[in-house]
Amino acid sequence: MAYSFFSEGSNINRRKFPSKYSILPILENATANWFPNLSDESGDFKRLKRTTSVGEFIESNASNGSITRANSTSSLSKLQFRDHIWMYSQRYLAAEAVEEAAAAIIGSEDGEKEEQVNEDGTKLVQQLISCAEAVACRDKSHASFLLSELRANALVFGSSFQRVASCFVQGLADRLALVQPLGTVGYVTSKMNIVENGLERKDEAIRLVYEICPHIQFGHFVANSSILEAFEGESSVHVVDLGMTLGLPHGYQWQGLIQSLVKRTRPLPRLRITGVGPCVEKLLSIGNELETYAQSRGLSLEFSVVESNLDNLKPEQIKILPGEVLVVNSILQLHCVVKESRGALNSVLQIIHDLSPKVLVLVEQDSSHNGPFFLGRFMEALHYYSAIFDSLDAMLPKYDTKRAKMEQLYFAEEIKNIISCEGPARVERHERVDQWRRRMSRAGFQTAHLKMLTEAKRWLNNINAIEGYTIVEEKGCLVLGWKSKPIVAASCWKC
Repeated sequence: MAYSFFSEGSNINRRKFPSKYSILPILENATANWFPNLSDESGDFKRLKRTTSVGEFIESNASNGSITRANSTSSLSKLQFRDHIWMYSQRYLAAEAVEEAAAAIIGSEDGEKEEQVNEDGTKLVQQLISCAEAVACRDKSHASFLLSELRANALVFGSSFQRVASCFVQGLADRLALVQPLGTVGYVTSKMNIVENGLERKDEAIRLVYEICPHIQFGHFVANSSILEAFEGESSVHVVDLGMTLGLPHGYQWQGLIQSLVKRTRPLPRLRITGVGPCVEKLLSIGNELETYAQSRGLSLEFSVVESNLDNLKPEQIKILPGEVLVVNSILQLHCVVKESRGALNSVLQIIHDLSPKVLVLVEQDSSHNGPFFLGRFMEALHYYSAIFDSLDAMLPKYDTKRAKMEQLYFAEEIKNIISCEGPARVERHERVDQWRRRMSRAGFQTAHLKMLTEAKRWLNNINAIEGYTIVEEKGCLVLGWKSKPIVAASCWKC
């Protein structure tokens, strides 16, 4: 079942929100005294019927309702914030929203069992939101109490929402551990690099995600189709792969491209691939395998490595030969350089623009996980990953260890980074396709419309994806979604 935190046309009964705190927008540095929007972009979702997320719901009510300044009374007085904090006067609307969220998330059988499951789901959603508020307000005592209750109910092998809740509990616990004492501003920097923690286990998890979920394969399909079109009739072609397709073993994407070049192109072009990333040995191993693979199919391939992460990439590191056609490939990579200052991303986009590629392929998670408010990010992430866990629930049995590895070693790491990290440590800064469209336009890129919707739908059928996955086109981009929720968006850009 798809997760819809708020159904359209729902009747809200204005109950009192059952939490110790009102819904408070907390800036990362905890010094804000005003409320901008929770996200930069519009909530409109025309390609798929976007169900309203909790974050979007709060945002819309904030813009329509009155906002009152919070008084330092009751439980909030002990927080001693340096600045006044604004509250939404319509916070009572959240209560019914939470109840509807649980009903949509849990679903169940008829009769008493359905009522009990919905009641449990409602309680779990309420506890999660209350705990997030307590963590945002730095109330360690109340947050710790709620975390202990959540750990008993958020089961790794439970229902799909219990499983996703377990990941959010981990993230909230990590964030709480980094909270400074009351009266100070901000959060201490995490010494743990979440992305690199348990690297070998994560490699196995990402391989399973690639094999079982269509998310990454969808990006590879769109990218390779666009690259083949750009290389049509050319004798010397060059692909610069940012992040080298997530470090997947065997160069899956480029094996597929080599197969397609051999089948479709005569005479065969001379192919160069430049992998960008910090793990040189791993990239060279992939490159050696690809060169052997290409040679066995009669294709000349030259592989090279640029040892650098995207933040430190220099234009002189990428060598372009006269007469070759260049394509830049980015699969779930550029969001990692979206920082508060925007300087890092602008620098990377400027380097790419100066290389004058025939096309830049951009594949990213389509969700708003980079807003300035912790609670806004929390709600958006809860909505997004609930849909992903629901899709996994439909694909694999309850106690399947492969599913547990994907959820706990791959998606949970993304969730924990979004929830528990701030500043440079927070690298999972996913944004919606509309926001990427604005960023790319400001950097001087123009949309290269993808006209392969029919082929993409045929591809989805060919890989035997379970019912519930959809591919739609919006403004020249292709979006893979699970039921009513967009998951991954693919777009192409030209200079």
